[in-house]
Amino acid sequence: MTSSISLPRIDAVGNPAIAHLRRGGVSAVFATDAFGAPALVHWGRALDDTDVAGLLATATPAVMNASIDIPRSFSIAAGRAHGWSGTPAIEADAGDAVIDGFALIDTDADGSRVRFTLRDASSLAEAVFSYELDASGILHAGIEIRNVTADTPLDIRTARALLPLPARAAEVLDFSGRWTNERLPQRSTIHDGTWLRSSRRGRPGHDASMLTLVGTPGFRFRDGEIWATHLAWSGNQETIVERLPEGAGVHRSVLGSGELVDAGEVRLEPGETYRSPDTLFVWSDEGIDGVTARLHASIRSRAGHPLSPRPLLLNTWEAVYFDHDLEKLSALAASAAELGVERFVLDDGWFRARRDDHAGLGDWFIDADVWPAGLRPLSDRVHELGMQFGLWFEPEMVNPDSDLARAHPDWLLGESRLLESRHQFVLDFSRDEVAAYVLERLDEVITDAAVDFVKWDHNRDLHASLGAGGERRVRAHTQGVYRVLDELRRRHPQLEIESCASGGGRVDLGILARTDRVWASDCNDPIERQSIQRWTQTLLPPELIGSHVGPTESHTTHRHASFSFRAVTALFGHAGIEWDIDEASPDERQAIAAWAALYKEVRGLIHTGVTVRADAVDDGTILHGVVGHDRREALFAWVRTATNGVAHTARVPIPGLDPRTLYRVRVREEVGAASRHEVDDPAWLRADDDLLCTGAVLEQGLPLPVLNPSQGMLLHLQAVEA
Repeated sequence: MTSSISLPRIDAVGNPAIAHLRRGGVSAVFATDAFGAPALVHWGRALDDTDVAGLLATATPAVMNASIDIPRSFSIAAGRAHGWSGTPAIEADAGDAVIDGFALIDTDADGSRVRFTLRDASSLAEAVFSYELDASGILHAGIEIRNVTADTPLDIRTARALLPLPARAAEVLDFSGRWTNERLPQRSTIHDGTWLRSSRRGRPGHDASMLTLVGTPGFRFRDGEIWATHLAWSGNQETIVERLPEGAGVHRSVLGSGELVDAGEVRLEPGETYRSPDTLFVWSDEGIDGVTARLHASIRSRAGHPLSPRPLLLNTWEAVYFDHDLEKLSALAASAAELGVERFVLDDGWFRARRDDHAGLGDWFIDADVWPAGLRPLSDRVHELGMQFGLWFEPEMVNPDSDLARAHPDWLLGESRLLESRHQFVLDFSRDEVAAYVLERLDEVITDAAVDFVKWDHNRDLHASLGAGGERRVRAHTQGVYRVLDELRRRHPQLEIESCASGGGRVDLGILARTDRVWASDCNDPIERQSIQRWTQTLLPPELIGSHVGPTESHTTHRHASFSFRAVTALFGHAGIEWDIDEASPDERQAIAAWAALYKEVRGLIHTGVTVRADAVDDGTILHGVVGHDRREALFAWVRTATNGVAHTARVPIPGLDPRTLYRVRVREEVGAASRHEVDDPAWLRADDDLLCTGAVLEQGLPLPVLNPSQGMLLHLQAVEA
C-alpha cells in the first residue's frame, strides 16, 4: 500500500523514521541527513527492525579536523552546497544560477519502492529520485528533473544515481576490449580519487565497462561480497567509483552511473522534465555468480523475455558474404534444414547496389538484379523446409554512395567527411522524417518477404553527431532508435530482433528491452569466445547471447580449431552456425547434426538454469556450466585454452549442486572427443559404468583429464532417482 511519510533527519542517536525497502533477500534503508536530503544508510543483506534501529543509531560519523563543523554526510543528491567535494549527483544550471542544495519535500513509499521529491535551494528545479527493489533483489534507480521556474530554461549536464559503499568494498572489476575481443576483465584496488569510465561513442562500445563490480579483496566467482552497477542505456554514458579521504558519511566510497549528456543536449523549458535511464544496482555475498544469478532472474522475469525454445539458426554471412544467388542459398537452406537448423538468416547483400560494403546502405529496396522475383521465393523455400526466415538490416547507417544520401544529405548526423567509418555515416534518428522513412522501408520489406527475425546491425561509432543546427544529438538519436524499434515490434508482435553492433558494441539492457538477443562478438574463434561469453554472461543469461559455430579456420583470427571445441563453446548460448555447411565433409555434417540434436536436448536447461563458473584451478583452464533450479540436472564444460606448467589436473570443484543429491556423471561426446595431453584418463573415466557421486563429493572436486589446448569436453550430471 502506498503511503506518504515525512522523514526526520539522522541524529547522532535515536531511531528516526525511515524508508526501508526489503525484497529478494536485500534491504535498502534511507533516512534524511542534516541538510534534509535522503541518505542511504544501508544497501545489502536483508535486515530486521532491530538491525535497522542499530544502523540508524550509528549512522552519523565523527566531526573531522580541518573540516566543516558538523559530521559529513552523503545524500542521494550529493553536491557542493552540502559539503560534498566529490562528483555531484546532479549538474544543472539555469542561466547564472547553479542547481544545488536539494532538500526533501515529499516521500512516497511502500515495502519495495520509494520516490523522494526534492527541491533545490533556489527553487528552480524539482528532482524525483525513484528506487525499487525487484523480486530478485536488484535495486532500480531513476532520476527525474523538472523545471519549476516560470520563465527560465534549465540546462541539465548530468543526473547520476550514486550510492555509498562500505570500506570493505576495496577492489573494482570492470571490462574493456576491442572489436572481436570484447569484455576483457580488468581489476584494480580502489584508491583515493575517481575511477571514471566514460563512453562518448554514441553506443556503449566494444570497450564498454558493461557491468562494474566493487567487492571485498580477492572476490571471485564463488565467494566475496560485491556491489555492482549497470546502466540500461544505449547512448553515451559514464560509471564512477570514487573515494575521498573524508569518505562518504559513515561509508568509504561511492559507486554510480548515469547518462553522459553533451552541452545543450538537454535544455528544459518551464514545466518540462528530464528522465534518466534506469540504473541497476546489484548486491551479492555469494561472489560474481551471486550477482549473475540476481541479474539473470530479473531479466528472465521481464514481460517481453523470449520464452519459446531459442531456435538453432544459420547465418549466411561467413557462408556467402555478398555473393547472393537464389539457387545457392536455397541449397544451403535445404542443407541447414537437413542438419537440424530452425532459423535461416540472410545477411548483408540483398538490397540495391550492395555488392560490397561501399554502397547501398539506406536504400532498403530489394536488388532486382540479384533477386528479380524479390526475396519471397527464398523466404517461401525456407518456410517450406520448416524453418523461420531472418534478414539483416543496418537501419541507422547510410553509405555516401546511396540514393538516400544523395537525396537527403541533411538527414545525416553532421561530422567531418574525414570521419567516414566503414564507408558509412549515421542517419539522424532524432528527426521524425528519418525515423518514419526507415520504419516504413523495414516494415514493407519485413511484410513482403515474410520475415520472422531481424538482425539489426550498427557498425560504427557516433563521433561528432551534430544536428542541423550544430547541436549534439546522441541522446535524441538513441531515443529515436528506441521509438522505431518499439513501433516495429508493435506492428510485428511475433518478430524477433537481434542487436548487433559490429559484434558486441551495444550490449546493454536498454537495447535489450526492445530486442531478443545480442551478437556478443564478430569473432567466432572459440578461444576468444570462451572469454567473451564467460564475461558477457555475468550480465546476460545465455539465451540472449548469440553463439555460433564457425568454420575450421576462424574468419577473424585465422586460428584453426577442432569441431568439438567450436561446438562445445557455441552450445552455451543461443546457438547457431556461421559456415558454408555445403563445403563441410560428410564427417563434419554428421557432427553438425549430432550437435544440433544435443543443443535441442539441453537448451531447456541452458536457457533457464543457473549459470555457474568455477574459480580457476590453474591458468589456461575453465570450468563453467548451468545447473537446473531444482539442482537435479547440470551441464558443465571443462575447457583448456592454453598450456601451463601444471603437469596434472588436481581435483576441480563442481559448483552449484545439491550436496545431498546423488548424481550420475556422464561425458557427452556426440560432438567428438576432446584431445588429451596425458597417458590415460583418471580412473573414474575409464570405468565401465557411469560415475555415481553426491553433490557434496563433487563440490570437493573431480580429477579431470589434462586436455590439450583448444579443447573442451562436456560433463552431464543428472540426479539418480531413489
